Amino acid sequence: MESVIEALRWLLVRLCFAVIVILSLGAAFLLRFDFSIPVAYVPVLRTAALVALASKIPAFHVAGLHRGWWRFVGMADLLRVAAASTAGSLFFTAATYGLLGRQVPRTIYCLDWLICFVAVAGTRFCVRLYREAIIGDVSQAGRKGLLIYGAGMAGLTLLREIRSNPSLRYDVIGLLDDDPRKRREALLGTAVLGTGRDAARIVERQKKKSRRVEEIVIAMPTATRRQMQEALANCRSARVPCKIIPGIGELLEGKVLTAQIRDVAIRDVLGREPVRLEEDRIRSAIAGRSILITGAAGSIGSELCRQVARFEPQILVAFDQAETDLFRIDMELRRKFPSLMIMAEIGDIRDADRVNDVIHRYAVSSIFHAAAYKHVPMMEAHVLEAARNNVLGTWNLVQAAHRNRVANFLMISSDKAVNPTNVMGTTKRVAELIVKAMAGSETNFVSVRFGNVLGSNGSVVPLFQEQIAAGGPVTVTHPEVKRYFMTIREAVHLVLQASTMGKRSEIFVLDMGEPVRIVDLARNLIRLSGRVPDEDIEIRYTGLRPGEKLFEELIIEGEHIVPTYHEKIKIFQGPGVEAAQLESWLGALQTLLAERDEQGVVVHLKELVPEYQPSAFTAQPRPERADVAAFW
Repeated sequence: MESVIEALRWLLVRLCFAVIVILSLGAAFLLRFDFSIPVAYVPVLRTAALVALASKIPAFHVAGLHRGWWRFVGMADLLRVAAASTAGSLFFTAATYGLLGRQVPRTIYCLDWLICFVAVAGTRFCVRLYREAIIGDVSQAGRKGLLIYGAGMAGLTLLREIRSNPSLRYDVIGLLDDDPRKRREALLGTAVLGTGRDAARIVERQKKKSRRVEEIVIAMPTATRRQMQEALANCRSARVPCKIIPGIGELLEGKVLTAQIRDVAIRDVLGREPVRLEEDRIRSAIAGRSILITGAAGSIGSELCRQVARFEPQILVAFDQAETDLFRIDMELRRKFPSLMIMAEIGDIRDADRVNDVIHRYAVSSIFHAAAYKHVPMMEAHVLEAARNNVLGTWNLVQAAHRNRVANFLMISSDKAVNPTNVMGTTKRVAELIVKAMAGSETNFVSVRFGNVLGSNGSVVPLFQEQIAAGGPVTVTHPEVKRYFMTIREAVHLVLQASTMGKRSEIFVLDMGEPVRIVDLARNLIRLSGRVPDEDIEIRYTGLRPGEKLFEELIIEGEHIVPTYHEKIKIFQGPGVEAAQLESWLGALQTLLAERDEQGVVVHLKELVPEYQPSAFTAQPRPERADVAAFW
């Protein structure tokens, strides 16, 4: 069916061109002879018409005027029409002069070129005019009133696409731009109504005119951090939901501009600058090698898989115990990287034999260890599981890497490992000490420490978004609680960069910027949804949960900061633990875990991490089975 439609379209377009060529030449003769062609010139006109068809239709075909959607024509198409018309007219002139000599007056050639060019261009632009003006006006009802913030190329492209596609159901009321010189200018007939600071006033003014602004789209894909934050503040002041056209990197992943419009994410509010990557160094460390990623189905692990796959390893081994999520990332990677050998291996890092088998089977040369239990309140209630997974699981991996002479081992740590007040942070600090204790190994062992990751599984941002969508309340533990944040992509980029910098047993700390108050994060998300905090959506304080503290830290007292050549990566050097002492401590931990002695494990953790201050919840003994209800 599609081939039949295409054939009909091909025939219709060429028929249209033929009619234009013949009518243009006839009009040229009429104009030359004052609308009364002498009888003697009628045979000349017939011959010239045949020559014109034979000359111009092939020229139009070579120029590709039959291809493309006429409703999207622009200046580039106009130039192509001019070039094709000129080439066709030159061929026509040469052929006609050869056949008919001077029987055709010279003015005919000029008139014919001009009329043919105007007719072809006019036909194409009439299609666009019909789509944008006539159909657009007819389907105006039921559209969403829209302001486009940004009168540059992105704004112009977005406006043109909306105009040419009525099914998008947008009515562009006007444009905003922070350049005062663009005030009262117009793009495609749509006026620049003012700057971003005028957004609230413009929204109110349009409301009085019965043209309600229901959404603002920020079309500034190259905006700096400061410009984006100012634009978002202006949109919030208008109390209208806003969306955003993402940066150039995101735009390149899509084909249609309107399809790339997304809700404003909290990463846009934080406005962190792009990470500088030394891709050549990363590629040389990954390309053609066997790479193992533990926790591959999690937030950090799955993004590590995506980023590592870009650098063309020989084998990518995705290791996780979560079957369903591992299946999903396996299918995604196979779809995006069909030529890459991907091995999805189900297993648990607590199983030393399974870990050793996978590393040995695939001759792994680099390990990215992202598998861990990470939720602070849950680990406070599951001390044994946290120690078994985060501590013994890391020990199993480290030993297997050493035994199989893996070249590089990188462990993902956490800012909660600094002066920990919870079990999760303490177990991650022990994991850092385990990695650091392997300094004499042939394997290059390093750790990377960073804070909270935006949008990761179970993180605060998705929770706030769900609460806002449900109408509130948004729950915050404490009005002064602060956390460091970075995006998943930024964290993984820096992890990959750090993996090329390790010189054995180092702890890298990523630049997390300034800590953010969680309540400010909540208020920004509420405003970005077009609502007002504490008026439309309640913010409710619930109190700090077990193991939580108001402020997170990134260094431990006694550690010394050492800069690196990368502005966002630093090295912290601090005291470690002797390998013999660590092995003895781990043996005792295994005994306590076998006996399921939670209080003994807590005390044992504090012996190795003296800065650990257990929470009141963890410090009190667990009840017997009959007393559980009373305990809670």
